[in-house]
Amino acid sequence: MELMNPGHEQQVAGCEPAVRMSSLEGAVVGLISNGKENTLPFFDRVESILRTEYGVSEVVRRIKKNYSAPAEDELMQEAIGWDAVLSGVGD
Repeated sequence: MELMNPGHEQQVAGCEPAVRMSSLEGAVVGLISNGKENTLPFFDRVESILRTEYGVSEVVRRIKKNYSAPAEDELMQEAIGWDAVLSGVGD
């Protein structure tokens, strides 16, 4: 039996995680979908919760052009202006 480690083999130097937000109140949150059918109802519910329970001021929804590829450079550049990002998949 061979056990595989799903982690990435390369170590990126100088990369720190983002500072955790203390609240989502008034935040702009981006939802990035892989474009598969079941992400729509899932993100509908997530958006509702973000607005009603967490006071998010704006939800930006985007769909990747290719569900199996990383998000496009333009989308990643746009995401820099958001306070938080959720990415989801659906089948």
